[in-house]
Amino acid sequence: MVFGESHIMEKRLMIPFTDLKQQYLEAKTDIDAAIARVLDTSNYITGSITDEFETKFAEWVGAEACCATGSGTTALMCSMMAIGVTDGDEVITTPHTFISTSEAIIWQGASPVFVDIDDNHQIDVDQIERRITEKTKAILFVDMYGHTPDIDRLREIADRHNLYLVEDAAHSVRSKYKGVQVGSLADLTCFSFNPVKNLGAMGDAGAITGRADLIARARMYNNHGRQNKWTFELRGINARIDNMQAAIVLAKLPYLDRWLDGKREICHRYTAALKDYVVTPKEYDWCHHTYYVYVIEVPRRDEFIEYMKDNGVVCNVHYLESLNEQPLFQKYMTEPTPKVSAMCRRIVSLPCYHTLTVEQQDHIINLVKAWVSND
Repeated sequence: MVFGESHIMEKRLMIPFTDLKQQYLEAKTDIDAAIARVLDTSNYITGSITDEFETKFAEWVGAEACCATGSGTTALMCSMMAIGVTDGDEVITTPHTFISTSEAIIWQGASPVFVDIDDNHQIDVDQIERRITEKTKAILFVDMYGHTPDIDRLREIADRHNLYLVEDAAHSVRSKYKGVQVGSLADLTCFSFNPVKNLGAMGDAGAITGRADLIARARMYNNHGRQNKWTFELRGINARIDNMQAAIVLAKLPYLDRWLDGKREICHRYTAALKDYVVTPKEYDWCHHTYYVYVIEVPRRDEFIEYMKDNGVVCNVHYLESLNEQPLFQKYMTEPTPKVSAMCRRIVSLPCYHTLTVEQQDHIINLVKAWVSND
């Protein structure tokens, strides 16, 4: 279905889901200088650039320490290693996330215990405590789409049962909970700098922040289990950051707040225009939401995506299926998760990057309204 006469103009433009080129152009001088610095020094792995990144990023998020990693996935893996997750353990987590969250658990020989979500896509805190057993080692929660769950309640539960609290903040760099920036709220917090994230590298990169004692262990695990060049104490992996990526992320830091302010303005505009037509994101008082993606719920989602594409707008889905319904994780589904299963059939992510023009925003808004009105 083609919407309106504006289709011809917008179809020619085709609004992409992301706009990484424009982001690069805005920060080009600093990014190019950062790349040149790495090339000039020929310092590609570990050393002063990694040290600078870890120091500055820890300070930036208000954490005791930071361990730079090669990706968000390896950040999660090293976090599970650092807190001692091993064969036979259980880790309580959400099925509404990318595979990396639970993948890090099963790589340690542990079992993910999937807890259904609430009405705001977050792990349902009310269901966690009854799922705790003598095998439970940690709670691994996700700041889904950039919004945090109620972290104080998660901390209370973790402390009451002597569990580690680990935060998957792949979506939530610069988000805040009750005025405190994500990165210092859990025992360990894992970040992803995948290129499409709000703070993205130009390849894979990640980081862990949190307690200094646990970060020291994470640093060993991410560098083959060693503290110095020739003494290997732990069974580690190679999860070190590439210095090119570390330098690029540092170069982007000064731009991020402005980019996020623009993104939040667009997302708030979407919500004001669409809240009477579709289910729009909630933003609770405790959270400063950074909108990694802007997710709505629509009828006939798959047809909607094709309709948007036909009218010049590329959308995405985060995520298509609940993890516990994936073949790899079905054996861990000890209880049904009806909310996430139903929601995954309705959710769709709209373009929301800060360089969208008002005309493009209006086109997206009008398309959504027309879809619902004609349904």
